[in-house]
Amino acid sequence: MLSPVVIALLAAVLLWWFSTGAILVAVRLAERGGKRAGIRATLLGLPLLLVGGWAFLHTLSDTSLMGVYGGFLGILALWGWVELSFLTGTLTGPHDEPCPPDRSGFERFLRAWSAIAYHEIVLTVLFAFVVLSSLGAENMVGTWTYLILYFARISAKLNLFLGVARVNTEFLPRHLSHLGSHFRIKRMNWFFPVSVTLLTLALGCWIERLMVADTVADQAGFALLTGLTALALLEHWLLILPLPDAKLWRWMLPAPAPKTTEGEER
Repeated sequence: MLSPVVIALLAAVLLWWFSTGAILVAVRLAERGGKRAGIRATLLGLPLLLVGGWAFLHTLSDTSLMGVYGGFLGILALWGWVELSFLTGTLTGPHDEPCPPDRSGFERFLRAWSAIAYHEIVLTVLFAFVVLSSLGAENMVGTWTYLILYFARISAKLNLFLGVARVNTEFLPRHLSHLGSHFRIKRMNWFFPVSVTLLTLALGCWIERLMVADTVADQAGFALLTGLTALALLEHWLLILPLPDAKLWRWMLPAPAPKTTEGEER
């Protein structure tokens, strides 16, 4: 029989893979239906936000094994809705034009920020909600899950902006294709070693907590956080390592939407 630690590690990996794939499938299907389909997909996904928020709040005082998984799944659902709303183009930013290649410095940063500003603001508002709601809580697995996702996502975006060796825009829907113009291809940037070092330290911290955990619930909770942080670290390394990570989801996606002529509704 598998131990609670192994089960939790496998759960973290499988939930990451499945949730990412499910969002990509929903976005691809919505893209085929045009702009209104993206809005409909976001609205139909609202139960993820509501149920996820409820599960997170409901499990803050529940230190049982079910409470640990409930908090983790609640945050994944909440986070998943925000990512769905972003990839469908419903929640992006005020600027949707490609960045001219001659722009640099602060102007380039402002253009990149304005392309995703609404999405970042919502994530930060939810960050405040999660942190303030969990002050003094007994079960912090959901809170730490959100913090890992939040800071790892910011780190990945900064690395893409500053420049990495591998920029994979394969899964960007057509209505977000302008985002690729804000990325840079470089062998390395100054922030990458900092980001992977911090993630490695966080991973070591969770492993140390996991090794001294004395209850099944604590073991499962720290294993979930260990698995999630390891995946975030792996995603960072995939920004520079030539590995075919896109194959994990490409096989399950519907065919992309056919190209439209100019002036046709998207």
